[in-house]
Amino acid sequence: MVVPTGGPGPIVMGWSALRARGPVLVATLGCAAVLAACSSPAPPSARTDTVTTTDVTAGVSASGSLSAVSSENLGFGTGGKLTSVRVHVGDRVRAGEVLATIDDTAAGQVLAQAKANLRAQEAALDRIRTSPAVSGAQDVADQAGSIVRATKAQVAATAEADAAAIGRAKAQLSTDRDAEDQAKSALAAVKAACDAAARSDAESAASALAQQAQRQLQAGDSAGAAQTLAQLSGQLGGSPAGNAAACSQVITAQAAVTAAKQRVEGDKTALVTAQQKGNVDAAGGKLAIANAEQAEVGARNGVASSTADRPHSLDQQQALADAAQATVTAAEKSVRDTVLRAPSDGTVEVINGAKGEYVTPSTGTTAQAPGSSAGIPGAAAANSPTGATRPGGTQFMVLANVHRLQLVLPFEQSDAAQLAVDQPVEVQVDAAPDAQLKGHVVSVAPSSTAMSGAISYYASVALDDTDDRLRDGQTARGTVLTVERDHVLSVANSAVHREGGTTTVVLVAADGSRQTAPFEAGVVGDDRTEVVSGLNEGQHVVVPTGAS
Repeated sequence: MVVPTGGPGPIVMGWSALRARGPVLVATLGCAAVLAACSSPAPPSARTDTVTTTDVTAGVSASGSLSAVSSENLGFGTGGKLTSVRVHVGDRVRAGEVLATIDDTAAGQVLAQAKANLRAQEAALDRIRTSPAVSGAQDVADQAGSIVRATKAQVAATAEADAAAIGRAKAQLSTDRDAEDQAKSALAAVKAACDAAARSDAESAASALAQQAQRQLQAGDSAGAAQTLAQLSGQLGGSPAGNAAACSQVITAQAAVTAAKQRVEGDKTALVTAQQKGNVDAAGGKLAIANAEQAEVGARNGVASSTADRPHSLDQQQALADAAQATVTAAEKSVRDTVLRAPSDGTVEVINGAKGEYVTPSTGTTAQAPGSSAGIPGAAAANSPTGATRPGGTQFMVLANVHRLQLVLPFEQSDAAQLAVDQPVEVQVDAAPDAQLKGHVVSVAPSSTAMSGAISYYASVALDDTDDRLRDGQTARGTVLTVERDHVLSVANSAVHREGGTTTVVLVAADGSRQTAPFEAGVVGDDRTEVVSGLNEGQHVVVPTGAS
């Protein structure tokens, strides 16, 4: 008997099903059943399904949590005492808004020291830039050159003067020697005249006096000779005037010769002195020139040294100034870092600190969900000494965009192998069970995460729509549709038999007879299999008893 079931196909009811309706019905139909059994065997009871056109889908599911699409951990670069906390959890803030501050006394002192050092280094740099060392050294070198030239000119002039003095001394010596010769000639003539007078007998006594006077003159005693000659003149009395005059001229001639000799000797001494002075001046001139030239060489070396050192000194001092500027920049940043500002618009999710408390430098990091800047839900939580979970872990403050949420799901490795970007996702949120949300896969983590001993891969799902009841951290379940074929001929998975490479179903004819029919299967969904060929729409297939 065929009884409608309200499903996609009829159900064949067998004898055991009829008997279940009660003894009266069994008795009433007993003879008909016997007669039917005599003519043909009754088919066994079976459930059927209809080959029909429908959507074939398959997916993998996982439970996870909603998370803000962007989340930023905020804190201070250095530890310190909180001097203000200007926001509260749940506040909506704008980029650049001051969120909190810490004591900046130490940072301010470091900045002041850095600025003082910078000023000192810049002053040293300016001193090198404006230093007259090079120009001064050049002036010294030029002056040294002038001194060399002046010294050489002076030495040349001295040598010329010495040569002139020597020439004059030589000329004077020559003149005085000629005068000496003439004086000697005159003396000889006078002596001859005097000697002739002395030889006269009448004047023998006078001759003796004359000879005495001569000896006195030879001895250089001019005064004595003059006295003797006076005596001689008294004795001669009536001697011829010419002879007396001749003898008196001997003294004058002798004095002239003596004077001439003295002048010659003086001229010789003057010549030697002039020559010695010339030699001394020449030697002193050479030394003065050598000293002046040495001073010029030193001055020129000073110019070269100053010129060569200047660019290196400038580079070295510039490097010191640059280093000081870098220190100032770092110190300024440290001062700025005592003020915590919102890096972007968002909502304050976590604050772990109050005014007057001390915070440590922010060192924590966040495990991010794949393909986004959102953290994996729960990854930043930490336990406080009381055992309670501390939101944000070690972070002082967490800022998130809670108006845009995504779903982060951990999939076991076999399910994760079927995931791909842009696959559609059906989302059910525990806090809003009536909300039917759609989404799509944004990214799948390339590496695994060990969770309770099992290997999982995180996937991020962007929500295509939203609901006012959604909150960051709510639990939700997502089903990623890994297979989706629309409006294809399909049959129930439970009716399909596979053996080797052959796929078959058991068809039920209108008279209740059955036959095995092979067909070409396509995509296998969660509950239905695509029929590529071999079956027709409307055919009924046997579903094994107990199959869902």
